[in-house]
Amino acid sequence: MSEPVARLLIELKDITPRIWRRVDVRLTTNLRALHDLIQTVMPWESYHLYEFAVGDRIYGEPDPEDAFWDRKVYQAKSLRLSMLINRGITEFLYTYDFGDDWRHRIVIEGVSDAESGLDYPIFLGGERRAPPEDVGGPSGFMEFVEAISKRSHPQHKDMVCWYGGPFHPTDFDEADIAQRVREIAARRKAAYEAFQRSRAMRQP
Repeated sequence: MSEPVARLLIELKDITPRIWRRVDVRLTTNLRALHDLIQTVMPWESYHLYEFAVGDRIYGEPDPEDAFWDRKVYQAKSLRLSMLINRGITEFLYTYDFGDDWRHRIVIEGVSDAESGLDYPIFLGGERRAPPEDVGGPSGFMEFVEAISKRSHPQHKDMVCWYGGPFHPTDFDEADIAQRVREIAARRKAAYEAFQRSRAMRQP
């Protein structure tokens, strides 16, 4: 039997129209690896901190200062998607950049067997370009889109200069994202094969 995979919907909250992505990932994927994948498919630039809220627990990159704020953060790499599914969890929250507060709804839409000959993760599609880094959260992004989309807007030139060129909300460069995800899949396949060879060499 082939290793199962989960189909995930990643939806950016508090933004209209919807910005979303859909991916297939192996159930062995941990939350640290899922963070890297979300950064790739939105795409973000991984400049800022992140966390996953799963039930009443927070997963991310623990910091000694968390204790000062009476806050327990668990290692993101310690929790795999298979563990979530076994606990009956079908939806959780991913937050990136605690200043702009980009909150993403992650939905486990289903589980199926992996297709033979395919390398995972696989990018399946999405809609609309994600906000630029440091644009000021959902409200700042809406103001940015309005200004950069209208030449008559008093802040149009400033926004074009700040962003470094035109911004097309409906064009999220799907082909480039798909290629980046294929590169992630190739790296993970190579790492897995190296691990298997190493384990075989250690066996008597």
